[in-house]
Amino acid sequence: MKLIALAVSLLLAGVSVVRAADEVQPATPAINNFNRLMKPKTQKNPPPTEDGIHDPANPGTSLLQPPAEGMAGLVESKQGNYVDWVKSLESGKVAPRADRLDPNTQPIVFDMNIVREVKGSMPNVVYPHKQHTEWLDCSNCHPDVFIPQKGANQINMASILLGQKCGVCHGKVAFPVTASTCRLCHSQPKGGESTASKAP
Repeated sequence: MKLIALAVSLLLAGVSVVRAADEVQPATPAINNFNRLMKPKTQKNPPPTEDGIHDPANPGTSLLQPPAEGMAGLVESKQGNYVDWVKSLESGKVAPRADRLDPNTQPIVFDMNIVREVKGSMPNVVYPHKQHTEWLDCSNCHPDVFIPQKGANQINMASILLGQKCGVCHGKVAFPVTASTCRLCHSQPKGGESTASKAP
């Protein structure tokens, strides 16, 4: 019984317990699939055959347009895939279609901010519907990702980093969650107005 308690306390302390007959394997770093767009600027936006997302063995992968070519001329950003999508949209450099079959369909833009009060010293989160609905239909998020009812969504940084809630897009197709991007969402000082009206 004492041996089991010792093993459990060693495991909780982060010490590996290995039987003498077992071969110890060197630790390999885990692949961070979250924020996978965060590459050194020298490796930014690689072609689909080299991006680690698409299957390079699939002959169709090489037919896809390389992101660096498709994103040339867009407004640059300092994080993620190095494109400021909101500014690119505002400047007319991109024009997303509201309907893939009907080019005349206009998006339903919902201009309303949601403020989520945050415990502790971090500023409150301001979620701008406008910048999101210029790109996405409401059905992309509601009701599967977010239940459209006050108090119905438990959101925390752990779930976001695990790819849930905001993490369904952020860190994958939208700007990543890093120390340099905190204030893009946490933009309203306690008891004050938002300091950031637009997020890239």
